[in-house]
Amino acid sequence: MATNGGTGSTAVYLEVGKQRVFAGALDWPGWGRFGRGEEAALDALADYAPRYAVVAELAGIAFPAEPGDLVVVERLQGSGMTDFGAPGKVAAADAAPLTAEQAERLAALVAASWVVLDRAAAGAPAELRKGPRGGGRDRDAIVEHVLGAEAEYARKLGVRHRRPALGGDEAIAALRADLVAALRAPFDGTVPEKGWPPRYGARRIAWHVLDHAWEIQDRAEPAG
Repeated sequence: MATNGGTGSTAVYLEVGKQRVFAGALDWPGWGRFGRGEEAALDALADYAPRYAVVAELAGIAFPAEPGDLVVVERLQGSGMTDFGAPGKVAAADAAPLTAEQAERLAALVAASWVVLDRAAAGAPAELRKGPRGGGRDRDAIVEHVLGAEAEYARKLGVRHRRPALGGDEAIAALRADLVAALRAPFDGTVPEKGWPPRYGARRIAWHVLDHAWEIQDRAEPAG
């Protein structure tokens, strides 16, 4: 792990686009934010540490009270996706093999991100406060969007399910269970053609889930 009590540092990678930079914590799937420049992206990442700490707590994984130094260990050339504010690049560190213990940790953090989304949706009104994010989608449309993306992401990890319908609890649970099983599997560093290494898959899935969970939380609140 790159974040520990000994050094108080967090390994971060940057995707550098033409307009925006995305910063992601390599060892904490879902903890990623963007900004207009490297410093702004890192500041945004640090600002979201308290929100991400909830995910780690749900996963039963110790998270530092303070994020410590955000240490940039890799820079990647961004793309149009980066400029949109989303991650889209596989880091070199993602190719490293995973032990069973490391894989279990990834899976637990992804599963915790689903809990955050489910709770956010359950506690939000159907109609959300309008804003620029996500084209102003309301609660159910956001959840449908996440489910659709998740079914597509799953294919990159060798998991094939039809897109679950909103309210299709059994289908959603089955997709998530198979994704967790795929992420729990030890990884020897061999990535199938057109597939994703599990570290990247976990990071991409958890980021998308949490980004929209936090959007629901923010837009469910009255404008301040």
